[in-house]
Amino acid sequence: MIRLSLEKNQLFVYLLAISLGLLLGMKYPTAGSYLDIAVWPLLGLLLYSTFSQVPLTHLREGLCQPRFFLAAVAGNFVLIPVVVAGLLFIAPNDPAVRLGILLVLLVPCTDWFISFTQLAGGDTRQAILFAPVSLLMQIVLLPLYLWLFLGDEFSFNSAQDKMVWAFVGLIITPLILAWLTQKIAEQQRLVKTFINQLGWFPVILLATVMFIIALSQVPVVLDSLSLLPVLLLIFVLFLVIVGWLAKCLSRLLQLSYRQGRVLVFSFGTRNSFVMLPLALALPTGYEMTVVVIVFQSLVELIGMMMFLWWVPKRLFAEKSEYL
Repeated sequence: MIRLSLEKNQLFVYLLAISLGLLLGMKYPTAGSYLDIAVWPLLGLLLYSTFSQVPLTHLREGLCQPRFFLAAVAGNFVLIPVVVAGLLFIAPNDPAVRLGILLVLLVPCTDWFISFTQLAGGDTRQAILFAPVSLLMQIVLLPLYLWLFLGDEFSFNSAQDKMVWAFVGLIITPLILAWLTQKIAEQQRLVKTFINQLGWFPVILLATVMFIIALSQVPVVLDSLSLLPVLLLIFVLFLVIVGWLAKCLSRLLQLSYRQGRVLVFSFGTRNSFVMLPLALALPTGYEMTVVVIVFQSLVELIGMMMFLWWVPKRLFAEKSEYL
């Protein structure tokens, strides 16, 4: 219950961490340079602890509900990229900002959407089963998305090599280690307990990372304040659009209201901190990409607080087995 309460109130934890980071960064401008080195190991541990909570060893079970699976895959990996393409028309004409929007909106969340699904009375089992499928699909499809949206503008510049190393070191490696840990846990009860304890880490580690980023990126954050209203509009529009997209797909495929609740939280939550290592690996000139990703995660969390009322009371209210 304490862990669930921490996850439910994570927005306030992150806001506090960012506020403290900005205040200390303005008072001690060089402090961030001493802590930057800690970001990478913290991100590695963050992603390992996050991936360990996703049932990676039960991929085949995720196909047990074909209609839900079809809706989740088509929505997340076909229709939402179309929505993102439309939102780019109102995005600032800044490569770093546009890349941040693409990185954060094109990939669905694989962990805390399960918590929100549970809080909203959705089909938590289906959320758990879809999470590893979603994770592997986005890892495969993200390079394709970036090529489709940006083409040679991004894929052949100096950022590519750094992003590849960050991808392998901070996403693929923790993913493999999490899978191995889960395989061992199937035989060793002590390791299973260890995995359960890792569930406490993501919120605390992400808050620490956000604190360091805010501390070291104070000038970038202050310079970007004029862009935040436009970004806020984009991210709010995204949440509203994908909410109704989930409703339409649920009706079309005759999903139950509990499956619909899973769908809407899968569409609404994005994998912001999994994309954070890629953004941090970008060369000079792309600092705003990090700000966009962090800002989106805050807007998303506020949005999820609203979804916890909107989804069970209005969008997917309990009526009958099928919508």
